Amino acid sequence: MLYDEDDCLPLSGIQHFAFCPRQFALIHIEQVWVENILTFEGRAMHDRVDDPFFAESRGTVLVSRSVPLISRALGLYGVADVVEFYLVESGGIALEGREGSWQPYPVEYKRGYTKPDDRDMVQLCAQAMCLEEMLCTRVPEGSLFYGKTRRRQKVYFDQALRQRVKELAESMHAQYSLGETPPPRRTKGCDKCSLMDLCLPKVCAKKSVRRYVGAMKAQMDRREEEP
Repeated sequence: MLYDEDDCLPLSGIQHFAFCPRQFALIHIEQVWVENILTFEGRAMHDRVDDPFFAESRGTVLVSRSVPLISRALGLYGVADVVEFYLVESGGIALEGREGSWQPYPVEYKRGYTKPDDRDMVQLCAQAMCLEEMLCTRVPEGSLFYGKTRRRQKVYFDQALRQRVKELAESMHAQYSLGETPPPRRTKGCDKCSLMDLCLPKVCAKKSVRRYVGAMKAQMDRREEEP
């Protein structure tokens, strides 16, 4: 199955979905977003990296930033922070204006530390799968760069990780098509989520945030109308 371009979802959503399907729904279905210091620092870090007109040559390495991505097989679109192209003897791709074969290598920038789950890895792997579809080549690995440690974590895109990406993408589309927000499930990760105060995992166990916020607004309007 190939998705129409109009039906593709933001690639960044796969990280949200892997972390919490409710967070994915709040952001991508209910269009709710609240920034905290963690998301602000992460956005600032990406702003420093993102430059769609930047291309730097370092001998046998070509660095491109803000590379547009799309996969109709996954139904995802987005932007890669950085894609490095390494000059290789065989198995790479041809680049306009460059001699030889070049191997794509995606690099995703994150503000904090290595996560205890696979949310960052599936996002990076999804980027690689987009590159493979767009460039008709194989992308076997990439890296996650964490701002707190200032180090890269290499990620190998094995079959298990690729299958995980496919299953997450399918579940994302299924949930988006339903247009429903699942009830909250309290975890340790909730404390660092920027949507904590709107998600209200202890309050709205079976309510959408939109309904809750609407009810609160109606209550405030009634109070303002009271003499």
